[in-house]
Amino acid sequence: MKTLEYSGHGQTPIVAERPVPKARMGEVLVKIAGAALNPLDTKIHAGYMTDFFPVTFPHVPGTDISGTIEAIGDGASGWKQGDEIIARLDPFEGGAFAQYAIVPAGQLVRAPTSMPLAESAGLVTVGGTAWQILFEEHAITPGQRVLVHGAAGPVGAFVVQLAAQAGAEVFATASAEDADYVRALGATQVIDYRTQRFEDHLSDMDLVIDTVGDDVEERSLKVLKQGGTLIATPMPPDEERARQAGVQAKFVFHASDAVKLGHVAERADHGIKVRIDRMIGLEEGSDAFARQAGGSTKGKIIFTPQG
Repeated sequence: MKTLEYSGHGQTPIVAERPVPKARMGEVLVKIAGAALNPLDTKIHAGYMTDFFPVTFPHVPGTDISGTIEAIGDGASGWKQGDEIIARLDPFEGGAFAQYAIVPAGQLVRAPTSMPLAESAGLVTVGGTAWQILFEEHAITPGQRVLVHGAAGPVGAFVVQLAAQAGAEVFATASAEDADYVRALGATQVIDYRTQRFEDHLSDMDLVIDTVGDDVEERSLKVLKQGGTLIATPMPPDEERARQAGVQAKFVFHASDAVKLGHVAERADHGIKVRIDRMIGLEEGSDAFARQAGGSTKGKIIFTPQG
């Protein structure tokens, strides 16, 4: 099978050949339709995450896949050949950027039927992270006022959609060129972060989600109501500073969970959408990693390994 792999941190990803793996006890072999590139993949590639995600070389990166079950190992009950699935692979192991991957049966989720199978790979990590923020770390309820920073980004876009579906009043920061897109996701007000300071226009927020970092965290404390919550994804927030402001602050780093991903797939069949930057082959891997690392993407980059 074809794979996209690299032999050292920072080295150019290249297309290589490996044997098709075999499903063992409790595993299935998946023929990959789509594999989504995430910021974590480029950080691991650059060597920024070696303390948390050490990898062995050569390494086939990637975690987020969609595809069809090709073969089933002993003990992998409840699935049959040809079933369409989405799943998140172990980030320590990677393996998504290939034509086939082995997945533990307990990590499989039935793919949503509302979008092309390859595109549904774009739901996996970002959708799961958004779910984790809103329903595990916070427990969103109808009528709450929610501010989403970086609302046009992959995680922010999912948060806007899920929060709006839950009946929250959603406010957002994004560039002017993305304002219509973010409003279409469900935001009632979009503030252009390049020309306006959101704290001059908003207040009394129950929840602020910061997917941006830098000084956004400190400024967001000014718009939260007493007892409100700030949830950050770029890095752990200053919890003591939040306490002094009368609010709480939390950090979310995505944790794989098939139950959580199942909720995301269900929401996708009720209107949640994935924004696609581009669909590409494995041979375009080097350019894709550079584009993702450079921060110029508009949505998800999806590899289609079968060509």
